[in-house]
Amino acid sequence: MEKKIVNIINKMADYLNITQLKQLQEVLVREFAENNIEKTEIPNNEYMKMFLDAKRVEGCSNRTIKYYQATIEHLLSYTDIPVRKITTDDMREYLSEYQKINNCSKVTVDNIRRNISSFFSWLEEEDYILKSPMKRIHKIKTKIPVKEIISDEVIEKMRDSCEEIRDLAMIDLLYSTGMRVGELVNLNISDVDLEQRECIVYGKGDKERRVYFDAKSKIHLKKYLDNRKDTNPALFVSLNAPYDRLKISGVEIRIRELGRSLGIEKIHPHKFRRTMATRAIDKGMPIEQVQKILGHCNIDTTMQYAMVNQSNVKNSHKKYVA
Repeated sequence: MEKKIVNIINKMADYLNITQLKQLQEVLVREFAENNIEKTEIPNNEYMKMFLDAKRVEGCSNRTIKYYQATIEHLLSYTDIPVRKITTDDMREYLSEYQKINNCSKVTVDNIRRNISSFFSWLEEEDYILKSPMKRIHKIKTKIPVKEIISDEVIEKMRDSCEEIRDLAMIDLLYSTGMRVGELVNLNISDVDLEQRECIVYGKGDKERRVYFDAKSKIHLKKYLDNRKDTNPALFVSLNAPYDRLKISGVEIRIRELGRSLGIEKIHPHKFRRTMATRAIDKGMPIEQVQKILGHCNIDTTMQYAMVNQSNVKNSHKKYVA
């Protein structure tokens, strides 16, 4: 059926404009379907499997793939309508019901919308559907809170409270590079150049980039490595034998413990990343360079991390306006 429609569209391409060709395609698909010319309908789960396979080929992480899968599976369990026939109204109803049933925030619903939109956009690009039903469902407006960063005082308190040189090196590296915690735990000793004060990290989609650290990080990293007695190639390992590579959860737990011991709430690895971006921009680093250091494809993502310090805004207002 698909080939027949494509052949008809191609033959009419010289006589109709793009809008008319689209309309003709929609009519042909509907008419062929109603007359049962297309006997074999691909199951919804098969469309999902093909989409996930495509995302794996594109280099999406396992975590992202699982998120896509959970989101799409929930949608497919909600409706028995074939994917090809799902309409914009069907999707609006689904998102509305999802928010009511789960009592979740607008941010969560917008994340769901974005994942489902990726699924239908892929179906459209691959010519499995004529038009994504998500195209007219726009980004859900949400409040953007000004997220806190780590103050210089808190950083110094955390440094002073570190009883293990490993933890000190870990905090310094997160603070000066702005790398993701997943990038930190995947680092090998061979990825670090102490003399040049830089290291190679592999970000989302296994994209390689260089990040740079300060003199404090170099001193503490060297001391930590000199004191190591294991042969594990990982940069950060557990404190006790068998000295396994540190996991994301291990870093998160350690930093939370340090925070609690000092009475510091809401301290986590990602906060170091946001702090680095904000400090860099406040001190005059061009946003494009911050984007490159953080490994963002889209500069809008960088702007979300870099919440400009309010005191700097006030000082600038006095300088240029008041």
